[in-house]
Amino acid sequence: MSFYVSKDEMLKGINKMNSFGTRLTGSKGHTNFINWLKDEITNMNIPVYSDPFYFRRWEEKSSSIEIIDEKGRINIPISSAYPYSGETSAEGITEELVYVKNISDIPKVKNKIAVFNIANVNFLPSEIAFDKRSSYPENVVLEKKYEGPVITSFVQCFYGIISKLTKAKAVILIWKGLHDDMIEGQYLSFIMDYQKIPMLWVNETNGQNVIEAAKKHKKAKFILESEIEEHAFTESFYCILEGRNKRENVIINTHTDGTNCVEENGPIALLQLIKNLKEMPLERTHIFVFTTGHFRLPHFEDRRTGSIQATSRWLAMHRELWDGKKDHFKCVANLTVEHLGCKEWRDINGEYKYTGKPEIDLVYTGNKFMDKLYIDTVKGRNTVRTMTLRGHNFLHFGEGQNFFTMKIPEISLVPAPYYLCVVSDSHEMEKFDIDLMYEQTETFAKLIEKIEITPSAEIGKADSYSFIIAKKVSV
Repeated sequence: MSFYVSKDEMLKGINKMNSFGTRLTGSKGHTNFINWLKDEITNMNIPVYSDPFYFRRWEEKSSSIEIIDEKGRINIPISSAYPYSGETSAEGITEELVYVKNISDIPKVKNKIAVFNIANVNFLPSEIAFDKRSSYPENVVLEKKYEGPVITSFVQCFYGIISKLTKAKAVILIWKGLHDDMIEGQYLSFIMDYQKIPMLWVNETNGQNVIEAAKKHKKAKFILESEIEEHAFTESFYCILEGRNKRENVIINTHTDGTNCVEENGPIALLQLIKNLKEMPLERTHIFVFTTGHFRLPHFEDRRTGSIQATSRWLAMHRELWDGKKDHFKCVANLTVEHLGCKEWRDINGEYKYTGKPEIDLVYTGNKFMDKLYIDTVKGRNTVRTMTLRGHNFLHFGEGQNFFTMKIPEISLVPAPYYLCVVSDSHEMEKFDIDLMYEQTETFAKLIEKIEITPSAEIGKADSYSFIIAKKVSV
């Protein structure tokens, strides 16, 4: 086998993907991106199999906050809307602001606009979330505390529920302890079901004006209009490259919905892998899965496969392609490819900027064999900064979790930059490195080659989650 990965084709693919705009689940941009991907594969004379879905889609149309002052109205810039929170009419809600500083303040929000500080979750040791297997170079470490916009929104996602129970009219969430530029446009949190209460995010600087107004019992006009599509269409799809072995396969996986040029650019890498593999004689069948629903997890998760990720639905629907029972295919390995080409951006002395390093490649490896296979493969790269992980304390980020919980040995690339869920006009291209994406894609091409010639008994089975005590991953 001999792969040729085209950097130019991938960059063209990234630009094409960006041309569709933000690709939130079931949106026009997402649908157009899926159709383009399917056309690219069909044009290679490869059949595409589709799984259609219908769901209730929510998307922000317009939002604003105006504090009503004796001198007039003061506009408060919005950082982003809380997805699937709720909506107002075009006229909005005009009510008193109530700053919830303590638990005792919560009952006061009835029929008012609740204001909460959402402090950066910087108190969790990284070892709570991550269990290290290996790293390359050996000195790669994570921050001592696991923090940032994504984990903060995930951990502190209950304010909508509290406000709904106490019958608040709307909610203003103020980021605290995170740089204003870092949290601009964050599409968070996307793990909650429809909240039935409108919520807006405001950065810390502008949030101080909201808090001061609330302390003085001022009113505000709050608008969050949304577009609701009751039976929105979306689809997962897959293609099959048949091998001589009709019982064993390898599944290569990503998702298609996303917010910017890195979330999710995995499909662009998969096109390169498909283009190469289709010309080669294969021993095992290779299945490429393009999943929808990553940004609508409450609707698409299927816990029958032990996972909360969107690919769990595909696995539950297609057991004949992986579970090895009766005349079913046995999936002997999984490769999940997400978030390629990420530069590391951090708050450095009050400025949110590029550190000059690549973001750490977090890679889940399903067992010791797959871990060694991955580490040995990356050693020849020009740019590499990676840490391999085992699923830990029931935490496993990314769409590879679905395979890990089903005991399928995986290698799952899931870097987690702070800008991962940002919606912006630039699509975050200033934070993207095509050379790094090229090397990462080459790594997965080499992994496919190596797995193809490795007996399934040597690949083995996936480990279980580790618990409580983890190998040290931080400084």
